[in-house]
Amino acid sequence: MSSSMIFTVAFAAALVAGLLVKFWLASRQMRHVARHRNNVPTPFAQTISLAAHQKAAEYTIAKSRFGLIEMAWGVVILLGWTLLGGLDVVNKLLLAWLGGGMTQQLALLVAFAAIGGLLELPFTLWQTFRLEERFGFNKMTLKLWLADAVKSTVLGTVIGLPIAALILWLMGAAGTFWWLWAWCAWMGFNLLLMLIYPSVIGPLFNKFKPLDDPTLQARVTALMKRCGFAAKGLFVMDGSTRSAHANAYFTGFGASKRVVFYDTLLRQLSASEVEAVLAHELGHFKHKHIVKRLVAMFALSLAGFALLGLVSLQSWFFTGLGVQPNMGSPNSALALLLFMIAVPVFGFFVAPLSARLSRKHEFEADAYAVSQSSGADLSAALLKLYQDNASTLTPDPVFVKFYYSHPPASERLQRMALVPATA
Repeated sequence: MSSSMIFTVAFAAALVAGLLVKFWLASRQMRHVARHRNNVPTPFAQTISLAAHQKAAEYTIAKSRFGLIEMAWGVVILLGWTLLGGLDVVNKLLLAWLGGGMTQQLALLVAFAAIGGLLELPFTLWQTFRLEERFGFNKMTLKLWLADAVKSTVLGTVIGLPIAALILWLMGAAGTFWWLWAWCAWMGFNLLLMLIYPSVIGPLFNKFKPLDDPTLQARVTALMKRCGFAAKGLFVMDGSTRSAHANAYFTGFGASKRVVFYDTLLRQLSASEVEAVLAHELGHFKHKHIVKRLVAMFALSLAGFALLGLVSLQSWFFTGLGVQPNMGSPNSALALLLFMIAVPVFGFFVAPLSARLSRKHEFEADAYAVSQSSGADLSAALLKLYQDNASTLTPDPVFVKFYYSHPPASERLQRMALVPATA
């Protein structure tokens, strides 16, 4: 059996195995949630109503069913691009039209993104305007959705094409170790985005205004001072224009860091509860989770670029995924796209490791929050957010271990109850 055929079989086997595991996990989740739909778990019986618990169950099941259909469609698209020859056809058409060179390679990337976006568009619209609308979460109008889509497309073109062109140029001109230079460029690009996002990119999609609640501002400022954290400002974002879901986050990098509260969060929580939620986020900084994740991202991306540098020289990598390499012209864009398609298929099976580490970080951030604010307030805030976001209180344990980046509510509250408060 040729190397190309071996790679084709390995790719197909990983794809099928991943699909079966995903369907099995989703089925477990739906059955488990449905089985516990009519009984609020004992620890939450005094705080969560049966109606809210049932809404969360229905929302979880509806999302899971939708996810199964979307997942199956995604596999069809992926096979269409690879083993059924879709990417090969698009590449040859662009070669015949534009000839080889940078223009053709960039056109291939644009065509791939555009066709993929159109194929996924029905699911995006259904999720926003039917699924989220059904459960009262969508606040976005079609006009706003279209405006966001146009902005995202323009932004992706203005920012994405130059970095793509740079990486493609390095692949062809920087010699054997082009991947190292490309990795440096990619990391620099990501750090730049983190730096400019708060002041340049974020305001294109949302309105940010300074926090004008004196009581909350005083509490938050005092908390950050206790924790030794400095931010450029405290802002409120108009999240309610798009969704009823609530959140708070830090954005920016270095001196550009700022604290952002969704307006929906401020409406749902008391000042002390908001302080507790922010203390949790500060816990991530205290434990250097952000830095650790950045280092992990740097290391994984370096390994990825090195692997791309290796497989992009192998004909079996192209033919094994249904594409004939260009003869007499660069294959860099083809290699990049095929790599982006193949890596998630094989990488799916290590996802639980990342999820487990993320849950560990969440427990650590909770413990820090309890030591710096009120554990009772954090517990109350979490319960309100679980209820308002219709997050199920009874997820399947196996599904949790595979997918959940945040521990289930019961585990978080149980852990917090064991942490001695010092504030």
